[in-house]
Amino acid sequence: MLFLGALEQGLIYGLMALGVYLSFRVLSFPDLSVDGTFPLGAAVAGILVFRGFDPILAVLGALGAGLLAGAFTGVLATRLRIPGLLAGVLTMIMLYSLNLRIMGRPNLPLLGRPTAFLRLSQVFAIPRGWEALSIGGLFALGLALLLFLFLKTELGGAMRATGDNPQMVQAYGMSPESLTTLGISISNGLVALSGALASQYSGFADVGMGVGTIIAGLASVIVGEILFRPRGIAWHLLAVLGGSVVYRLAISLALRYGATLGFTASDLRLVTALVVLLALAAPALRSALRGETG
Repeated sequence: MLFLGALEQGLIYGLMALGVYLSFRVLSFPDLSVDGTFPLGAAVAGILVFRGFDPILAVLGALGAGLLAGAFTGVLATRLRIPGLLAGVLTMIMLYSLNLRIMGRPNLPLLGRPTAFLRLSQVFAIPRGWEALSIGGLFALGLALLLFLFLKTELGGAMRATGDNPQMVQAYGMSPESLTTLGISISNGLVALSGALASQYSGFADVGMGVGTIIAGLASVIVGEILFRPRGIAWHLLAVLGGSVVYRLAISLALRYGATLGFTASDLRLVTALVVLLALAAPALRSALRGETG
């Protein structure tokens, strides 16, 4: 059950990791606004479901809200020339108040409400108990495929080039500012979609559920790259999803068996930071054990 739960959460939060991969790895843009767009997706989807809307439409509404929030961050950074880090922080701060206004309260319970998992499992005749795993996998793999196909197009190739050499992109007559804004918009759309599914999976939407989203996303990306050593775009995207599952499993194991070390559920952020620290330090530690220098 521990592994099954980690697999379900890893796939659901894997959408968020794909968004972080797009902004940090593809665009080289340090987007901290994801800490606000993750609960934005949960808030929009949660309030729509709470008011009787179909949960699938609620998820799509969350996706649209995330796209708009990401576009706002992109405009701040590219058109108003605000540094990327500061643009993300400003968006994140504004979204905190916006999320409170959307939900009307800090926490919105969704237990007993219909979910996209239940709706889609009925459509695909998925056995009871496997809804979250099957539908989470469908969303994660389906959107990873769509992102792969997009990045292989001419527009997607120009976006990848923008992260490496924006001057070259401009020399070819394309706008790196517009490409960056588009990429950040897509990134935050994926993050908000993940937040919407996470709220329906957990049974609540909370204004503080986005704290540490960027760390979790980076951890998934880094762990996936270290463990799977991907080559090519498709393998990178799959490695991100695999890293998300491994990261969630590591967190679950640390919290379950870390009692002997004094860890409790309230230490989740500490455990998260330690996992990221180990992932970042792994290459240096491996070289040190081999006696390599450099």
